[in-house]
Amino acid sequence: QVLLVESGGGSVQTGGSLRLSCVASLSSFRHYTFYWYRQVPGKPRDLVASVGIDGTTDYLDSVKGRFTIHRDMNENTVWLQMNALKPEDTAVYYCNARRLNNDFWGQGTQVTVSS
Repeated sequence: QVLLVESGGGSVQTGGSLRLSCVASLSSFRHYTFYWYRQVPGKPRDLVASVGIDGTTDYLDSVKGRFTIHRDMNENTVWLQMNALKPEDTAVYYCNARRLNNDFWGQGTQVTVSS
């Protein structure tokens, strides 16, 4: 049973844009807080952005003004719009959903930004 499916990763040049999507097969989608994390080999997973059940958002300082997280209640989808991409944004990006004792992760999608 796959609950979170990410897509939208790819390879772009510096300054380019990508939009990641996370489709959630969760019966109580609106009650979950969603997060986007990223990870490069050999380093811990970093929290990039979050969106709460009330739509409140928060961002890693280095992506503020460039990334936007958005949740669509009708499509059970969480988006991460990434603009002005930099080589240091290169990572595998993971979607995470949490509610009470439930903690779900997607399989990850690779984002590569070349200089």
